[in-house]
Amino acid sequence: MNENRLKHSLAVARKMVEIGKKYNLDSNELEDLFVLGLNHDIGYEYGNNSNHKYIGGEILKRNGYKYWKEVYYHGKINAEYSSLYLQILNKADMQIDKCGNDVGYTKRLEDIKNRYKENSTTYKNATILISKLRSED
Repeated sequence: MNENRLKHSLAVARKMVEIGKKYNLDSNELEDLFVLGLNHDIGYEYGNNSNHKYIGGEILKRNGYKYWKEVYYHGKINAEYSSLYLQILNKADMQIDKCGNDVGYTKRLEDIKNRYKENSTTYKNATILISKLRSED
């Protein structure tokens, strides 16, 4: 993974812990969230924007990682799987830009729009996902 992706993953991990504290999760759960955040984009090492979550999820599943489904389904709208950890991952991921800066939902969406363009599936899906996440807050 490139340096920016690593910065993004570390910042997502830290943001997940911050969000997890608001849910009054215990220290073991917060540690699990941190590890999940670090690993959520591991699939970029072998894939691209459209398939990284599936590749990463499968790698982690083969290695017996408990939260592989959260990686596999992160960022997917109308996923057939849901969990508190997936919700927290999506909230964190959609607030951290590609360089690891905590920018919030609005600026993250602008970042995605600038990189993938307004008519892209990536941008359209991010818009829907962020709308859902905002309604849950």
